[in-house]
Amino acid sequence: MSNKYLVAGSENELTTKTAAELAGLIHSREVTSREVTQAHLDRIAAVDTDIHAFLHVGAEAALAAADDVDKRLDAGEAPASALAGVPLALKDVFTTTDAPTTAASKMLEGYMSPYDATVTGKIRAAGIPILGKTNMDEFAMGSSTENSAYGPTHNPWDLERTAGGSGGGSSAALAAGEAPLAIGTDTGGSIRQPAALTNTVGVKPTYGTVSRYGLIACASSLDQGGPTARNVLDTALLHEVIAGYDAFDATSVNRPVAPVVAAAREGANGDLKGVKVGVVKQFDREGFQPGVLEAFHASVEQMRSQGAEIIEVDCPHFDDAMGAYYLILPCEVSSNLARFDGMRYGLRVGDDGTHSADEVMAMTRAQGFGPEVKRRIILGTYALSVGYYDAYYLQAQRVRSLIAQDFAKAYEKVDILVSPATPTTAFKLGEKVTDPLAMYNFDLFTLPLNLAGLAGMSLPAGLASDSGLPVGLQLMAPAFHDDRLYRVGAAFEAGQK
Repeated sequence: MSNKYLVAGSENELTTKTAAELAGLIHSREVTSREVTQAHLDRIAAVDTDIHAFLHVGAEAALAAADDVDKRLDAGEAPASALAGVPLALKDVFTTTDAPTTAASKMLEGYMSPYDATVTGKIRAAGIPILGKTNMDEFAMGSSTENSAYGPTHNPWDLERTAGGSGGGSSAALAAGEAPLAIGTDTGGSIRQPAALTNTVGVKPTYGTVSRYGLIACASSLDQGGPTARNVLDTALLHEVIAGYDAFDATSVNRPVAPVVAAAREGANGDLKGVKVGVVKQFDREGFQPGVLEAFHASVEQMRSQGAEIIEVDCPHFDDAMGAYYLILPCEVSSNLARFDGMRYGLRVGDDGTHSADEVMAMTRAQGFGPEVKRRIILGTYALSVGYYDAYYLQAQRVRSLIAQDFAKAYEKVDILVSPATPTTAFKLGEKVTDPLAMYNFDLFTLPLNLAGLAGMSLPAGLASDSGLPVGLQLMAPAFHDDRLYRVGAAFEAGQK
């Protein structure tokens, strides 16, 4: 399904192929990794002024990595991975030694990390050139990239609209043909929600299955890096590259990676016979954009026609997810962002010998953090203060446990849960920026999964009849059963063709 912007543009043939197709051409030596990487760099140069998906483009480093892949393949070496030679866009929240890591904040403007994140290292080891670092909401706090200190990303489907957040840059890069693969992070929907708005595929893996080492923390118990691409198989291939145990991450789980690629290939036959699909009652009701619900119901009927058994599932505590999430997250933000004090790294304001350390810290944080980051720090600090900790933070954690129990009971009846990925299609930039609650509500469908630490995917479900913009179908799987997302997702994708 082509988007409006790509139809109007003039892209290289290599920028329209899938990552799997590009890998096949590179590994058979029909085309070089340098040619593929250069084609995408050219595409970025041609369109990113309009899209603003990238905060940094590392052409020299990307081409050097591509040349290394070509040299090894020409020498007869086996590809380092199934995606060796295929370039990628990396969300600017993963540390990189050869490019700035800013988390889209003035607090870290120009910051060069002395080490690579584990995900970055895995990408390099797999022979995947990194095109650059993508735009995001500052410190991954937001739903539209409008909180980026460097300006918002524009949706390739309609340049006046958001590409979602916090990882709108990664998804927009995919939709605009600037990259065939991308990496995002998902704290409350920051991979799945932008994927839904840009007609791409985004996966939040089970918490603990992709290392968070070198991922600048927003909320440590919620953050999870994950793969994004333009189809299910490409996403599975990237998932396999970045997943796995990491001793440097205390929350990493030491168990085998789910067979996601095999599941995607199996699902490509379009057969869903024997699969029990649960429709979450709380997420299928009036009050959401009619075109989104219409596309969702059509998706459920498609799955039924492919052999799936459809069962309504009641998850009563999902209605409380928003309140719990926006207590737990700010508390963790308050703790994590205390390290940005103007003393150790990043921005330092007022360091002229006339101000005390306390004054330097206060001035640095005042200038370095944007309004939304400050809002969440203040909320979290208040909720963690003496006299309020039990009433707010601990109560929110109890709700979190109830939400996890709702999921557990649901999976006793079904194999996978489905819902719309977002309540509406992409909204116009500026439309919600002065209404934080309206912005928070945009992640209504994606939040429960992060609170429970489970696996989720958003994949294209057609266009809304009332806006002509993409709609995402959300799949939700039990912990460590990420392969179910790819089995069902690939089957659904096959049925859409």
